[in-house]
Amino acid sequence: MPYLSAVTLLWAFSFSLIGVYLAGQVDPWFSALTRIALAGLIFLPLLRLKNIQSKLAIQLMIIGAFQLGLMYCFYYQSFLYLSVPEVLLFTVLTPVYVTLLYDLGHKRLQLKYLMSALLAVFGAMVIKYQGIDQGFIGGFLIVQGANLSFAIGQVTYKRLMEKQSATLKQSSVFGLFYLGALLVALPMYCLFGDSDKLPTTTSQWSVLVYLGIVASGLGYFAWNKGATLVTSGTLAVMNNALVPLGLVVNLVIWNREADLWRLLIGGLIIALSVWICTRTSQQA
Repeated sequence: MPYLSAVTLLWAFSFSLIGVYLAGQVDPWFSALTRIALAGLIFLPLLRLKNIQSKLAIQLMIIGAFQLGLMYCFYYQSFLYLSVPEVLLFTVLTPVYVTLLYDLGHKRLQLKYLMSALLAVFGAMVIKYQGIDQGFIGGFLIVQGANLSFAIGQVTYKRLMEKQSATLKQSSVFGLFYLGALLVALPMYCLFGDSDKLPTTTSQWSVLVYLGIVASGLGYFAWNKGATLVTSGTLAVMNNALVPLGLVVNLVIWNREADLWRLLIGGLIIALSVWICTRTSQQA
């Protein structure tokens, strides 16, 4: 729990930093690639593969490809269509995906998850009821792609580490996580990146360095390690602790002109959807 709580506080600023300094100004594919590369610089030198089976190495790379590589590809694109508060609010479906994936792993399916997802969609419509267009709908769906990728990575990493020996030092293999993410981000930038939209200011470079080394490097390792130390129910709930903190940071510092009532009502509806999803979830 301390790991997850610390990372939640750390990540609360990330949404706003991206929305204010990078979104629409710096190529999103370059931003994702840079964050992953900088994070990898921390852990790749720590790799100790001598006693690691190739199967485990491949699994860790696949987890990184989903949780960080694919997630960032979706995540950065969403800021082109949505405001920071909207991106934050729409991440609240992640616990639904986390608990749903655990259910599927145990070969069971509960209808409450589908009901809560539909309720969350309604909450999203309330937030933007006067301006729902293709861009907004596309942005919402893109965030869900990021949420699902992040959930797949968390659940898979937790299950994988639970099967490993207690003597395995996670920091000695976590570089594979970033290597897998890099194998997604690099070709995506080569295919879709815009070299004319690279960072041009000290602020933009500073934000990218901070997000890469601190938020992505230290943050994702601490979050995944923390995920192995708590129940699946706690992990699902902690995925949403970021939402109120991130909103407070954004609204207080950067976005004081937001429609607070609409955000509040829609956010409460989405929060209700998550409560319906998690209130009877079995902890595993």
